Amino acid sequence: MRDFCGCMSKKMMAEDVTKPGIKIPPASSQTSSSRRTSRSSASSSAPASGSSVGNSYNKDSWKSSVSSGSSLSSFRDFLPENPHVYHFKEIFTATNGFLTAKHSSSSSSAAWRCVIRGDDVIVFQRKFRRPIDETELRERLLVICKSHHSSLIKLRGASMSGSYIYLVYDYVNGASLADCLKNPRNPNFTVLSDWMSRVQIAADLAHGVDYIHNSTGLQKKFIHNHIKSSSIIVTQSTSLNAKICHFGTAELCGETDSRSEPDSSKSNSKFIKFEGTRGYMSPEFQSTGIATQKSDVYAFGVVILEILSGEEPLKYRKEKENYVRVSLIEKTREAVESGGVRRWVDRRLKDSFPEEVALKMTQLGLMCVEEDPEKRPDVSWITGRISKLYLESQSWAEKMGQLPTDFTVSMAPR
Repeated sequence: MRDFCGCMSKKMMAEDVTKPGIKIPPASSQTSSSRRTSRSSASSSAPASGSSVGNSYNKDSWKSSVSSGSSLSSFRDFLPENPHVYHFKEIFTATNGFLTAKHSSSSSSAAWRCVIRGDDVIVFQRKFRRPIDETELRERLLVICKSHHSSLIKLRGASMSGSYIYLVYDYVNGASLADCLKNPRNPNFTVLSDWMSRVQIAADLAHGVDYIHNSTGLQKKFIHNHIKSSSIIVTQSTSLNAKICHFGTAELCGETDSRSEPDSSKSNSKFIKFEGTRGYMSPEFQSTGIATQKSDVYAFGVVILEILSGEEPLKYRKEKENYVRVSLIEKTREAVESGGVRRWVDRRLKDSFPEEVALKMTQLGLMCVEEDPEKRPDVSWITGRISKLYLESQSWAEKMGQLPTDFTVSMAPR
């Protein structure tokens, strides 16, 4: 199995954010408490035992661990890591002068896997939309690096050189969702071969995007702007979970800066630069180049349709001497209108899925890709809806006697 654009280390900290009363299995079991939570405990009172996912320390045990003399190093484990503003020389050395084999590359970025300060990381190189100084970079990093969610890949820090920014993310062992759905070596194989694995991926993504858009812990509402199946990692572990890459990239590169918005009174199109991928760009993003939370919802909807169908957002089919564009969104609408959703769902699931739940999930995906952004639902509502569909799917799986499959050996095609 080859590596893909993932990024995470063994020391990943995560906080699972779920809706009250809805139980979605966390993307990964947490073995240490949330550093952010513990820091607030130090200044006020520690949370009660069992008050949140991933926090196993009650008030008394927290006090005893601090006062026990096991000292400053153990106390530091409770504090959030400071984001690193790396010296460019450190990035240059770690990547062997950028001669290390590229981990991935695209028209807008290149990436290298390397070790920095003992951590297994991925370094992404991207161009600035506008220049920022080190003080502004540090301020933005302080906010973004506070994120602790099991569906987000951790940003450790960044470096600047000329018109480029180098973003350092934890490395995650796994494969991109795009390659899990369409294995380049064997199109008939998919590691996501059962219905529950796909609903789990959808639930993980919904909770991750909801955290980005609405978490009060981040002190502001963010836009991701890079949601697509190739930027989502399916982890290779005892269970298959999804983790979203590139959180913070848009903010640090200036892709969401308000000064790039068009002015109706005078043209400033020189500030607008498209940072999107064909098939995932909402109509308004294509016309303005401005990313919004509603354009995130659109891209999320496209990914949901990919998960259900196993198809790419856009492809071209040769008919006689011409190539005809085939849109996944258009095909999905036709399937819903004709009552053919069962035939539309990925055949590699072998018709083993709850048809009613699949229809509801398909309709949800189509709501997300409405042309009018005002008609697209808020991601918090989407997350609650997917949580309910997850529980319905779980009940179906129990009745059918379908047990989760262990994929610990390999995600490569058999």
